[in-house]
Amino acid sequence: MKILKKIFLVILSVIIILVLAWVGYGYYLKPTYEGEQKLKNIQKETTVYFDDFGVPHIYANSQRDAMTALGYVHAQDRLWQMELMRRIAPGRLSEMFGSKLLKTDKFFAGLGINENSEKAIAKLDKNSQAYQLTLAYIDGINQYMEEGKTSVEFQILGLKKDKFTLKDVYNIFGYMSFSFAMAQKTDPLLTDIRNKLGPEYLKDFGLDGSLGTTKIKNFDGKAIEYAEISKSVASLLDNSPVPAFIGSNSWVIAPQKTKNGKVIFANDPHIVFSQPCTWFEAHIVVPDYEIYGYYLAGTPFPLLAHNRDYAYGLTMFENDDLDMFQEEENPNNKNQYKTVNGFQNYKIRKETIKVKDSSNVVLEIRETQHGPIMNDLLDGVKGHKPVAMSWIYTQQTNQILEAVYSLSHTKNLVDFRKGVSLIAAPGLNIMYGDAKGNIAWNTSGKLYKLDKSVNPNFILDGTNGVDDQKEFLDFSKNPHAINPSWGYIYSANNQTEAVDNYLYPGYYLPQDRAKRISSILEPKNNWTKEDVGQMINDNTSSITPSVVKNLILALDLKSFSNNEKHAIEILEKWNGSNNLKDVAPTIYNKWIYNYLKNTFQDELGETDFKMLLSTHIVKQIIEPQIENENSVWWNDVTTKSKKETRAEILIKSFHESIAVLENQLGKDLNSWTWERVHTLEHQHPLGKVAALRGVFNIGPFNVPGSTEVINNLFFDFTDSGEYAVKGGPSTRRVIDFSDIENSMSVLPTGQSGNPFSKHYNDQTEMYNAGKFRKMKMNKEEIINTSTKLVFLPK
Repeated sequence: MKILKKIFLVILSVIIILVLAWVGYGYYLKPTYEGEQKLKNIQKETTVYFDDFGVPHIYANSQRDAMTALGYVHAQDRLWQMELMRRIAPGRLSEMFGSKLLKTDKFFAGLGINENSEKAIAKLDKNSQAYQLTLAYIDGINQYMEEGKTSVEFQILGLKKDKFTLKDVYNIFGYMSFSFAMAQKTDPLLTDIRNKLGPEYLKDFGLDGSLGTTKIKNFDGKAIEYAEISKSVASLLDNSPVPAFIGSNSWVIAPQKTKNGKVIFANDPHIVFSQPCTWFEAHIVVPDYEIYGYYLAGTPFPLLAHNRDYAYGLTMFENDDLDMFQEEENPNNKNQYKTVNGFQNYKIRKETIKVKDSSNVVLEIRETQHGPIMNDLLDGVKGHKPVAMSWIYTQQTNQILEAVYSLSHTKNLVDFRKGVSLIAAPGLNIMYGDAKGNIAWNTSGKLYKLDKSVNPNFILDGTNGVDDQKEFLDFSKNPHAINPSWGYIYSANNQTEAVDNYLYPGYYLPQDRAKRISSILEPKNNWTKEDVGQMINDNTSSITPSVVKNLILALDLKSFSNNEKHAIEILEKWNGSNNLKDVAPTIYNKWIYNYLKNTFQDELGETDFKMLLSTHIVKQIIEPQIENENSVWWNDVTTKSKKETRAEILIKSFHESIAVLENQLGKDLNSWTWERVHTLEHQHPLGKVAALRGVFNIGPFNVPGSTEVINNLFFDFTDSGEYAVKGGPSTRRVIDFSDIENSMSVLPTGQSGNPFSKHYNDQTEMYNAGKFRKMKMNKEEIINTSTKLVFLPK
């Protein structure tokens, strides 16, 4: 007994020592939010107040001093995230994680973002404010890397801290730009559908030219399995530890429609969730400048921001700025490809990828006049003919740093539009509102027209000299609106109106969010920021009730079970809401998934069907395709002896859905609440290791919202019946120019990326509940609610 007691005491002592060591370790690694710190290269004392949610309010004598301080405090809270963000574009993730990310590195190294960054830097005006302030920001990062604490992730992975560079900044913007594009996931899949099944199968997609003059063209010879490109790129982005940008909402309300007669601005960019969350907030105040901004890790100027004079934000334009070309090799010389001027030599570029605990991989990339050959970068791309990727971002002059600097230093609406015009890619809807009462939006991007015979939704012919001819348009032709008479502007990634009778091709999202936003904004003329805050959390779809109505019309209820009839009653009464206690969305989403599966998978196969689910197109086609009784997709091609109808497919899908839900959630339909199946977990790259999940991940939580409602907490359809939220509003901002110091915001988790900081997850509950915190700008209030860190010249 005494021996057991001694063993118990020893074990207890070891546990206590380990707990104390962990607490001490965490205390040591916590960010420094108060005290004094020597900082090189600042001219005057600079004070940083960290408010009650960890947002730094930087008061400096000059912008240069402020930017050096910003780089330092940004690094102490987000150094790990900066490291991730700067590594993806040049293909350097394998150095951290080993060979499991080699495919990702091969792809991004091959895109040429890193080379494009070098060219952009060479052309940058070294005397410009954008350049000088960026160097100051980078200096602040590097001073923290030299003198600050080493992030726990660096210690776990055994990483050394290499100095941050200007090329890292450009590479981060480059990755962001690529993640906006949808063509690389969509064009190859649509080309496969066309080549394998024929033009008839594209009518429900609105791409066959029946509504316009575009003609679908075919290629002779052996077809590549193009969908492999879609699958490979989608898999790389889905498995990347760096989040992708997906969509967004924004609206700006003019003074004539607000209660206080001032502009109200709202924005919530939709991004794949990760931990740390995407944005780092910071407030800078110097004698001649003030900005409250949202920064990507490792970037010096905010993509979303406001001050006392104006506000701006963004949504994705979803225009098509990326094309793929099928090239033709010289049958007598594999080092050449065909052009209208004869055969040309491939440009050969070599990249060396370092792999942790393994030998280096040397990647040889062939490039044509259109861009890098995807066959060299993606596994599983079959066929003899190479496919090249042509992307506006790497082919046009890159002025992204100057553009973002300009947006954050705008003096007026004219200035703002000049800044937007500098962005060749990505295509964005950049929203604007100011204290003078102006509201505006302008699309960014170097837009172009193709020949009328060319449909950019498919792999194009790289040899004919027609498909690759672009008529670049003047910036004045970019869709925009300035102070419209109806008193508001909005964007929800939906199609813009034609300019000069030309609809810009793209991968736009369906009307769901846009219709809901406009239907709420239109009738009301006394908006307050509280009203807008409630609207930005809206969980109701304006479209799903009509979809449900059309689904139910196809059913014959006579043979239905009591539970099935009860499910129909619930759906008939549904107003489209996706709240925690709602039952209808659980039934609806299962039925929609089974309808899609029973309609499309027999023709496409399991792999290509999953690819279709990952594109914006599938969201677009649900409503019109269900109404089309003559759609060729209704027939199940695996049953040779009969031809299925719409009614048969929808009835079969409904029976399957109820049976699966009964097995998953029980026989009591009233217990099938949305909260049981719609969950959110913010995942850290190291949280994928089971032992570390509790340290780094946040959640899971039961959450309201859904795909394509304003509160767009979206998910992928799977067989599981679980709707794990993939992404959603990366912040919710409401800026009221009648009360600028009480404007509101919230982040999905917290301001800090350090798991030992109290600000790692202190906004999560607010975010999930649809609540806000103040974006503080009143100095007295900031001082009274903050800790104080003073930087002294070294």
